[in-house]
Amino acid sequence: MVNNHIGLIEFNSNLDIETVTEIFIRINSAGAVLSQADFAMSKIAANDIYGGNTLRKCIDYFCHLAVVPDFYLQLVDVDEEFIKTEYFSKMAWLKNENDDLYDPSYTDMLRVAFSSEFKRGRLQDLVALLSGRNFETRQYEESIALASFERLKTGIHNFMNETNFKRFVMILRSAGFVESSMIRSQNAINVAYMVYLHLRSKNTDAAKIETFVRKWFVLSILTGRYSASPESQIDFDIKQIDGLGFEEHLDRVESAELSDAFWDFGLPQQFNTSVASSPYFNTFLAAQVKMNNKGFLSRDITVQDLITHRGDVHHIFPKDYLKKHGLQRGRYNQIANYVIMQSEINITVGNKPPADYFLEIWEQCNGGGLKYGGIKNRDELIENFRMNCIPDEMETKTIEHYDTFLEERRKLMAYKIKEYYKNL
Repeated sequence: MVNNHIGLIEFNSNLDIETVTEIFIRINSAGAVLSQADFAMSKIAANDIYGGNTLRKCIDYFCHLAVVPDFYLQLVDVDEEFIKTEYFSKMAWLKNENDDLYDPSYTDMLRVAFSSEFKRGRLQDLVALLSGRNFETRQYEESIALASFERLKTGIHNFMNETNFKRFVMILRSAGFVESSMIRSQNAINVAYMVYLHLRSKNTDAAKIETFVRKWFVLSILTGRYSASPESQIDFDIKQIDGLGFEEHLDRVESAELSDAFWDFGLPQQFNTSVASSPYFNTFLAAQVKMNNKGFLSRDITVQDLITHRGDVHHIFPKDYLKKHGLQRGRYNQIANYVIMQSEINITVGNKPPADYFLEIWEQCNGGGLKYGGIKNRDELIENFRMNCIPDEMETKTIEHYDTFLEERRKLMAYKIKEYYKNL
C-alpha cells in the first residue's frame, strides 16, 4: 500500500472572510481550481446551527433527481432523516419528471436562488452574507448570518417549486428551444429563470412574464451577454431590474444592443462560421420551430419534428460538390449553407449542384414525378423556400455563385430571427 500525506491548513478563528477567501483562492490556483459556488456549498454544509447541512443535501439531491429521477427510490431508502424534511416534499415531483431541457447543477441552483432573492450577482457575496458580513460597517453580525440563511432557503424553495420550474421550462419551449442541445449558455437559462422568479414576485401578468422571459433569454443568447465576466453582468442586470423595473431595463438594453445595425450587419456577420452548434444557428432553428416551419422540401414534416427526432443538418450546396471544387472544411461547412432536411431527400440530392436539383424541384411542381419530398404545388414550394430562407433563382446557382449565395442567405436568416424576436 502506498501512503500519501494529506496536507492540513488550520485557520485562526479570528480571520475575516476576505482573508479566508484569498487564502482559499491562492491554494486552489496550484491545483484544481474550485469556484465560489464550491466555497459557498462548503460554507452551507458546515453550518448546523441554521440548518445549512440539510440545505446542502437539498441542493445536491434536487440536482441529482433532475437528471436521474429513479434516484428518488434510492433516496427514500438511504436518508430517512432527510425525507422527513419540508425540502423532500417540495422536490418529490421530480420522481416523475423526464424533461432534460434544464438540468441545473448546484452552481446554477445557487446562482438563481441567491440572485433572485438577494438581488446580487456575485456568489462571493453569498459566502460573506452567510458568514454574517455587514457590507456597510464591514463587521460580522450573527443576525445577518441567520437572516441570510433564511433568505437563501426561501430562494431555494422558489427555485424548486414545481409550478415555477415547469412553467419556466414551458416558456423556454414556447420560444422554440425544444431540445437541450439547442442551448449552449447555461447562464442565459439561469438569468432567464431569475427574471421569471422576479416577475412572479411582483405579481406581473402571466402573459407579460412569458413575453419578457422569452425576450431576455433570446437577447442574452444573441448578444453573448453572459459569455464574458458573467457574474459582473448578472450583478449589473439584477440590480438594474430591481431598481428600474424589468420592462424599463429591457427597453434600454434593446436600444443599446439590438439596433438596426445589429440586425442588418452584426447578426449576418455572426453567421459567417462553420460551427453547427453556434448559438446563432440554434436561434435560427428555434425561430423555425416557433413559426411552425416545415423542413427544407418537406410538405408535412416540421423543423420541430426533425429536431426532436434527431433530424440531420444538410448542405444546400452539397458538401461533396464543394469539396470537388477545392473548398476546405471551413468554407463548405458554413451555417448559411445548412438546412434541416429529411435524410431521404438529402440522399436524393446527392452531390448535384443547385442549378441541377432546384430545376428538377421546379419541374416536380409542373407535373413531374415526386423526387424531392412531397411538394408538388408551386405556391407550397415558394412558401417552403421562404420558411427556410432560400434565396431566389437557386436553379441558376453553381460554384461561382456560392459566396453570393452565402451573403444573401445570411441576411435572410438574420431577418427571420429579427421577425421572430419581435413577436416573442
